[in-house]
Amino acid sequence: MIIILLKDVENIGKKYEVKEVKDGYARNFLIPQGLAEPATKEALKKLELRKEIEEKEAEDGLKEIQSLASNIDGQDVTIVVKIGKEDQFFESITPQKILEGLKKLGFNIKKRQIELAEPIKTLGEFPVKIKFEHNLEAEITVIIVEEDKI
Repeated sequence: MIIILLKDVENIGKKYEVKEVKDGYARNFLIPQGLAEPATKEALKKLELRKEIEEKEAEDGLKEIQSLASNIDGQDVTIVVKIGKEDQFFESITPQKILEGLKKLGFNIKKRQIELAEPIKTLGEFPVKIKFEHNLEAEITVIIVEEDKI
């Protein structure tokens, strides 16, 4: 039986591929599980339309991510911290703190996109990478300043 895969199926193929499988496998497993549908003329026409729509959405998504990455690249995020008498930090700077700083600047990203090897525990300027989908990256500068110095 010739089918259209509706989802990726291990050892068979990827989503929207047209494959030939044994009739029993298609009727008893793939179709009831919603993993495939029979490849009729109508289904093949719908498949082409779905592919076009998804390609357009993916293209629009890529443009949006490229725009966000270019806007965020080179930004400075200033974080104010309390410091003790002997220059001891009361808190370390984690991706969550950097995320809050970026949100104040109007950027909406996820915490997991911030690439920070270890929390920052000293004053100064630190380059931090932001990872986006489609292997895009941006680099921001995180500036840690003491609360009294503002």
